[in-house]
Formats: sequence, C-alpha cells, structure tokens
Amino acid sequence: MTGQANSVELKYPFERRKTRAVKVGNVIIGGGFPVSIQSMTNTDTKDTKATIEQVRCLFEAGCDIVRLSVPNNEAARKLKTIRSHVTGPLVADIHFQYKLALAAVDAGFDKIRINPGNIGETWKVQEVARACKEAGIPIRIGLNSGSLPRDILEKYGHDNPEAYVEAALRESRILEDMAFSDIIISLKATSTTTTFRANHLLAQKCDYPLHIGITEAGIIETGTIKSAVGIGALLLTGIGDTIRVSLTADPVKEIRVAKEILKACQLKKEGVEVIACPTCGRCRINLIDLAERITARTRHIKTPLKVAVMGCEVNGPGEAAAADIGITGGKDGGYLIKKGEKIKKITEDKLEQTLLDEIEKMTGGK
Repeated sequence: MTGQANSVELKYPFERRKTRAVKVGNVIIGGGFPVSIQSMTNTDTKDTKATIEQVRCLFEAGCDIVRLSVPNNEAARKLKTIRSHVTGPLVADIHFQYKLALAAVDAGFDKIRINPGNIGETWKVQEVARACKEAGIPIRIGLNSGSLPRDILEKYGHDNPEAYVEAALRESRILEDMAFSDIIISLKATSTTTTFRANHLLAQKCDYPLHIGITEAGIIETGTIKSAVGIGALLLTGIGDTIRVSLTADPVKEIRVAKEILKACQLKKEGVEVIACPTCGRCRINLIDLAERITARTRHIKTPLKVAVMGCEVNGPGEAAAADIGITGGKDGGYLIKKGEKIKKITEDKLEQTLLDEIEKMTGGK
C-alpha cells in the first residue's frame, strides 16, 4: 500500500460531506438529503411473480431503493412487467452486456448500475450514458474487489484503496465527456479498512454522492458486525449518502440492520430503540427474553421512542434516565420508569404488558 493511501486526514467535528444531488425515482441521493437505504432482490428476475413480491416486501420493510439483477436477455424481457406492478425506485444491475442496460432504461427503471471492470469498450459505456441522459436517470459506477480493470490491478494489486479511486474516476470521466453528471459512485471491499480509506480518498477528489457498504460481508451475525463497523465508520466521519448492508440472508433482514446502523449514527429518527443492560449477577428478572420480546413486539412502530429494559434497581433507573419509558427489575418484581424516575412497582409477570401498554399510549401504536 502506498503512502498516499495512508494520508487520509480526518478532521473533527465531522460534518456530512457536501455533494451534488442525484434523483432516483422519488428519492434524492446526496445534496444533504437523508441517507437512504438500498437492498437487492435474490429472486430469479425471470420469475416475475416472486420478484415483484420480494420488491414489495423490501419497500414495506423500509427500503428506499431496490436493485434487481439483469443477467441475460430473458430477464431483461421481464423488466417492463415488473416495473408495471411496482411503485418505488428500481435499479438494474448490469454486467458484461451493455444492451441489457438499454433494455432497463426502455423498461422505465430509475437507475442503472454498471461495473467498470466488465462493461467493455468505451463506446458501450457511452451508449448507456446516452440512453440514461435521454431518459433522465442516473448511473451508479459500482466497483468492488472483484471488478477492477485488469490494468489497474496490475498497477496496484488487490485491496489497494488507490486502485478503486483510479478506476472510479476513469469511468466517471467517460460519462463526463458525454456531458453526463447524474453519477453515483460506490467503492466496496470486503475489508472495512480498504473501504474506509478508498471512500475518503475519493471524497477528496469529487462531489458525487457515494453509495457505501461492505461487499460480501457474510452471514447475519458476522455480516452485521462487519457492516456496522465499515458503514458506521464512514457515516460518522461524514461520508455516505445511501447505504446497502450486504448479508447472506433474506434481504429484508438487510433493511433492519441498515435502519439500526442509521439510528446508531443518529442519522435516522424512526421507530422504537430498545436499550438494555448486558445482565450481571444482580439481574432479578429474565431480562434477555424480555428485551427480545419487547423489541419484536414494537418493531412495527414508526414513532421515535427510546425504551429501557434494565435488570436491577442498582443502575437501572440511572442508566434509563435518557429513555422515554422503561422498566427495571427489583425485589419481588420491578418498576415502571419514566425519564429515570420510578413511577410504580409491578410484579414480574406484569412487566412486559405494562411497558407495552405505556408504549401504546405514547405512540398510538404507530
């Protein structure tokens, strides 16, 4: 790795990077607009029924933009049908065959994702840019460790942040030469440190919005941790306009993790946030199961609310002081707490329902 790759300087306090705004259907990426959440279907795009159902499930879960694979002409022929049954921003993921991108534009998709490492000759990229410009839709230049152009790989080797940046800027210049500026760029590695450095290097060289994530993060447990570290580090240092959590799982679960990352970075104020102590020998109630049930039973609520579920009376009220409502274990039961103050004593068998009833009163269940 060269010295330049290690020369990223971070200044505190962090402010969100200023970027141009790019419209994707009814969602605006960049320009100071809220960080949006993306995911990708894992159905066979040729199976229109399954694909449409999964797209709808993703939007209902809180996804802002959904991407579909378009691997061949047969899949491309299904795009108009899918588009006609779905409202919400759709992105076509294109590799190797530029004509598939043209078909997606014709089908009314809202964004095209191309890969600099495999689209081919410059004129093919220009054809895609021309079609997108006429349709008024953006292009995402998406790079990952498996898609870098061969000459750049030979120059830098694998896992070098500078390689990602050079490849992205080379591709963006092709589009810029076509007077095309509705560009979004993503640089994703499986390494959190490479992803972090690459995105910060790129952020110093352009004002395009950045789609961030850790590629091939893995199964839910390890992939969630890796994504939270990589995406969270970038967001907390001002980088990132739209995110995708890549998990080897049902893509709806990606949305849940993405929401939690945004909430942890204080970039999304929506829904119930359950804070709970890690338990210790002083814990007087079955805290683990209780916290999990309350989290599950409040997941549908959109109203911002901080809920505390604490295990004992020693630290419970104090640690829950920042919460809007909560419960804590105590002798022979527990207590209902509001803003750190004990409101009333409750038997253990009534703790869960009492808290849920209070949450219902405060949010209206919405």
